[in-house]
Amino acid sequence: MTARRAAGLRAAAWRGAAGLGAAALLRSSFAAQAGSTRFYLLTAGLAGTWTGGALGAGPIPWRGEGWRTRPGSAARAFIVVPVVTAGATFAVFYGAARAARRHRTLRRAIASVLRYAEAGSTPLVVLIASGSGVAEELFFRGALWSGPRPLRTTTLAYAASTAATGNPALILAGLITSVIFGWQRAATGGVLAPALTHITWSVLMLRYLPPLFRDADRPPDLH
Repeated sequence: MTARRAAGLRAAAWRGAAGLGAAALLRSSFAAQAGSTRFYLLTAGLAGTWTGGALGAGPIPWRGEGWRTRPGSAARAFIVVPVVTAGATFAVFYGAARAARRHRTLRRAIASVLRYAEAGSTPLVVLIASGSGVAEELFFRGALWSGPRPLRTTTLAYAASTAATGNPALILAGLITSVIFGWQRAATGGVLAPALTHITWSVLMLRYLPPLFRDADRPPDLH
């Protein structure tokens, strides 16, 4: 066996183990009580699993090289564009969430996820969500980003992992954001830009969406 093939098998083993472990942790975390110590431990373990799988699979491209060719492009590519993209993505999700409140099944599906944002310690929830965002980018837009069609591969892989939750709203959100983060990965050549977008989007979602679904079991106001 050549060294290159051995390295490839090692990387595949890390990715496979991380994928299976993360799916189990994700399912368990959404079965845990919101705000409980068990929930925090499971979600922290989930972020650690994604990170460990990514780093074990091989080196991660943080920034790519294209930005070096144009003066001032680093700040635009890795700060301005990610923040603006996150804001625009959040705006779309916020509008969709307001519309989803009129649909009983979607309303409850979204509320079942957002209840974790309001239970327990808000700073801790934000910290874990931010860490998970970076960890997911390391894995999906880093270790798993390979082959002729990495955008499609990583999007389908993320959808498969979120399917473990059984929550249609979470699966749909994962599909949409995976495409957006994947576009940034392709444009910049690294995981830094999609990671910043992921963090910013997550913080905005945690801050502004929960109030829309605090009374998910009550009939929506259609006026």
